[in-house]
Amino acid sequence: MDAFITYFTSADVTLSNKLLEVVYILIGLVCIYTGVVNAKDETNEKRPGTAAFWCILGALLVLGKWIPEWVAGLLLVCMCIPPIVKQVGRGTKGAPTVDEMEGNFQKIGMKIFAPSLAIGAFALIFALFTKISSLVGLTFGVIVGGVLLMVYSRDNNPRVFLGDCRRMLDTVGPLSMLPTLLAGLGSVFTAAGVGDVISQLVSGIIPSGNAVVGIIVYAIGMALFTMIMGNAYGAITVMTVGIGAPFVLALGADPTIIGSLALTCGFCGTLMTPMAANFNIVPVAILDMKDEYGVIKKQVPIALIMLAVQICYMIFFGL
Repeated sequence: MDAFITYFTSADVTLSNKLLEVVYILIGLVCIYTGVVNAKDETNEKRPGTAAFWCILGALLVLGKWIPEWVAGLLLVCMCIPPIVKQVGRGTKGAPTVDEMEGNFQKIGMKIFAPSLAIGAFALIFALFTKISSLVGLTFGVIVGGVLLMVYSRDNNPRVFLGDCRRMLDTVGPLSMLPTLLAGLGSVFTAAGVGDVISQLVSGIIPSGNAVVGIIVYAIGMALFTMIMGNAYGAITVMTVGIGAPFVLALGADPTIIGSLALTCGFCGTLMTPMAANFNIVPVAILDMKDEYGVIKKQVPIALIMLAVQICYMIFFGL
């Protein structure tokens, strides 16, 4: 408790970091709520595993910064066991009926998009005009969106919001943790020197002093490595250390153009991989699509075209 209080009262910790930690705590509490409700939901045939997964995840988000590393690691291992043995499910208790959904649509209509837009708008405002993390802006946008929904209908209240949070987490399931785990994997790869290994491997492929070939390999490598990791933000650190810096930027290429477009090349890979679960697998689960890879199949042609355009842009404007 002393460490907790010290963190939030310390002058050495920025306001942005303090608010961001509050965001994580709130997310953790929602996860714990999801676990507790699932433990009581008789319609969920996998109640013990589901409750354990969400409660442990919530505890890590709330207390992770202030518990010993070995305890956090042990909890992480325990959290992964229920998904591995397929013991994380969802119940139907509290789900709205078709009549309720149709009634809400008739009452609110297309105004339902205003709360969603508020989330992105406040994230952008915080990113551009404040020194506070855009993730805090996202959370502020969620609060504003909730207020708008309460204005739309008196039936909307905190209990309804918590119930919908629970249903959304149940729908997404353990896949909700994949982006976070993959981002952590990128940090591990960088610390382990994977970028240096990649640099040694491609040094015999890229002709010395040929920045054009370097850009092509860098861009394609970003897409492929993102497909493996499922996260362009984790991939770009490894690929920039291994290819971008020694074979492109060292030859005088514009770091602003090359760096930003390398990230979008990674996003092209995001469109083509099931590892990017939050983009390509979660929509399948939410929409109950019959084809598990239906989203990816539609995106592959567009991703390849975009990748080619990005490479051309990097060559013509980055050198």
